[in-house]
Amino acid sequence: MKDVLLIAGFALAGAVCAGLAGALVLRLVRHRSVAVSLAVVAAVTVTAMLAGTLAVAQAMFLSAHDLWVVTVVVAMAALVSLGTALVLGRWVVGRSRALARAARDFGDGGRFSAPDGAATAELAALSRELAATSAKLDASRRRERSLEASRRELVAWISHDLRTPLAGLRAMAEALEDGMADDPARYHRQIRTEVERLTAMVTDLFELSRIHAGALILSPSRMSVYDLVGDALSGADPLAREHGVRLVGEEVAAVPVEVDGKEMTRVLANLLVNAIRHTPADGTVAVAAEHREDAVVLSVTDGCGGIPDEDLTRVFDTGWRGTEARTPPAGAGLGLAIVRGIVEAHAGRAEVRNVPGGCRFEVTLPAAAG
Repeated sequence: MKDVLLIAGFALAGAVCAGLAGALVLRLVRHRSVAVSLAVVAAVTVTAMLAGTLAVAQAMFLSAHDLWVVTVVVAMAALVSLGTALVLGRWVVGRSRALARAARDFGDGGRFSAPDGAATAELAALSRELAATSAKLDASRRRERSLEASRRELVAWISHDLRTPLAGLRAMAEALEDGMADDPARYHRQIRTEVERLTAMVTDLFELSRIHAGALILSPSRMSVYDLVGDALSGADPLAREHGVRLVGEEVAAVPVEVDGKEMTRVLANLLVNAIRHTPADGTVAVAAEHREDAVVLSVTDGCGGIPDEDLTRVFDTGWRGTEARTPPAGAGLGLAIVRGIVEAHAGRAEVRNVPGGCRFEVTLPAAAG
């Protein structure tokens, strides 16, 4: 037993010395290729075995011939180990470089495509993560291009929408100034109407800019959805009467929510105005509210006849007005964008889908606790 402990002690001492030397070498080459590190690890393993063997051999007073035989055996093992480590290292390095080239391609604006061939579990996992990141970046680029196109359309439409009433205001002001107006009172009423229209447009632009800048400050309070919908219906009733549209709000549950009453009233008002303007005379706009699990769903259903499937994803985009015409029926394409911004600021979501005869806008909000 004593001899075994002595042999173990000599072997351990030799292996520890080799291991410490290998750790130092690994630290020095830590910035080099992984092939170098693998070669060092293989060399440390063989050296540790050789050092332990030589220490034990010297302690056991082996003959020179026996010691030489042991050394040759260990040397052959070292050559095989180093060769295997170098081959493995070159393969790993090759896969890493191929992965780096593929990553560089999608970083330059392309899409990531994993290199062909087998890979280690770590490199395969990295490839999957890069592929997922590439998909997210591609979606982000498409979204950015869509937003940029929406911004350009918005600038063009707003410029047109501002220029037309401003030109009319200038003409009416000059007519009044020169005494050429046959009916000054009518001109004054028209001027006031155009000014109110411009004021509403500027207000929408300011609201949208606050939303996009993250400067929308909410003051939530607990209130009933029933009261919220009732106020919105009362505000939209004159416009509905003017267009000959019936407003229905019978299926409204008295569910409590934590929202900013002013901003959420604006959301419902924008949805109702949009629905009324796109519903033909004698049509119906229905408002409903229901409790689903831990959320409250407000819906506005109109009789617009439906939205083309390819446009459903653009309905809430800034500047979208459902037509390519420079002068659409009404609005500057900001109302629904404001709706989405305010709803998302309340940790909710705004959606739209087609239903028989029209479409339904749904606003999902977290239900109030308790």
